[in-house]
Amino acid sequence: GFEKRERERERESCRMSTTTTTSANSLMQGLPTSSGASGSGFASQHAKPLPFHKNRSSTKGQYRSYAFLPTYLRRIVKYKQMDFEYSFWLMLQLCVSPKTAYRHTTYHKQTKNRWSRDDPAFVVICSLFMAVSASAYCISFGASFGRSIYNILAAVAIDFILLGVGTSTLCWYLANTYLRAQSHSHTVEQKVEWLYAFDVHCNSYFPVFLMLYVLQYFLSPLLLSRTFISSLLANILYGFALSYYHYMNFLGYSALPFLHATDLFLYPIGVIGLLGLLAILFGFNPAIFTLSIYFG
Repeated sequence: GFEKRERERERESCRMSTTTTTSANSLMQGLPTSSGASGSGFASQHAKPLPFHKNRSSTKGQYRSYAFLPTYLRRIVKYKQMDFEYSFWLMLQLCVSPKTAYRHTTYHKQTKNRWSRDDPAFVVICSLFMAVSASAYCISFGASFGRSIYNILAAVAIDFILLGVGTSTLCWYLANTYLRAQSHSHTVEQKVEWLYAFDVHCNSYFPVFLMLYVLQYFLSPLLLSRTFISSLLANILYGFALSYYHYMNFLGYSALPFLHATDLFLYPIGVIGLLGLLAILFGFNPAIFTLSIYFG
């Protein structure tokens, strides 16, 4: 009797489940819609995709539009991903304590497994500084609008970026070809990243910018007069700025533990000193020569 009651209970529950499903299907298929049709019209009205699906696909589309760019360049497009605070701190350290600045390359290697920065904020800030400085020179020397645009683009694209790419490539080649220490068979072979070489150039160029763009601007009334004192001061300023650039280059490459004989990057300082002495003897003024290229 107990088994018979259990079987009847199971049949009753199955009958109720079938009835519920049939009723739901009938409701979906039989209700009228605004177009007068049933079934499919109801589904098309109420089975719309949720709003967040559209937002998600839109966000993916935005990221996909820059997918062809490397991560370094992609961050230039998305400025919110750049760390400007760290870049300003680094610029201060490059002027006050350059060795402290380069000590952070070790932290990059430990945390991100790369020696170079993956943040273009430093390059962006330097480019803006160069553009503002070039604009100030154009206003002071009364350059025309077209000439001013050319000088601003030349200062950023040629003086800073293009010459930097050439210098970085040369130093990168020398470091990887002649300065790498012999690696053992059980150690991972390391090479200088090209982007790290460009970082070193940017770090070295910032003090040069302060001396040959900012300081020279305020000293230009004195430096551009055709006297022996003006020529002497201009040669000292340019000689010190260019020598400091190569000293910073030396610090950048000597921070890499797998490089040796990095004193090679200090050799141009001797050449700069010799050329500076000859320039003073012959009365050559580098400030007049450089500014005449831009302003005639």
